[in-house]
Amino acid sequence: MPLTEYFKEKNGMGVLSTADTEGRVNSAVYARPHVIDQDTVAFIMSSRRSLGNVKQNPYASFLFIEEGGRYQGKRLGLTLLREERDKRIIDDFRKARSPETYERYKNLDATLMYFKVYESRPLIGDDGEG
Repeated sequence: MPLTEYFKEKNGMGVLSTADTEGRVNSAVYARPHVIDQDTVAFIMSSRRSLGNVKQNPYASFLFIEEGGRYQGKRLGLTLLREERDKRIIDDFRKARSPETYERYKNLDATLMYFKVYESRPLIGDDGEG
């Protein structure tokens, strides 16, 4: 299933893992990514450790566990493409997710980070690629 459909249909919990230039890893709970196209996703990131890490080291990993307790999900290998600081654009992404999300987070300073998906694998096992 293409990522554009997958993240529209599936609910669950995500974990974004990043590392700084020294290799110190950080993992943080994140919502589903905003899927731009089959090869590009974006995350709205607060000024915390994960954001600092991807500015130092452009590689990240996103693990998504689907609801339902069946150990289904995805693992995405990511490379930072660019960042967007325009609040209007970030607000549009929040509104597209849900009005509640927009209202809850509209006053928080954030950066929209775009990533290239260089690898997509199942949560458990491997499909033989990369």
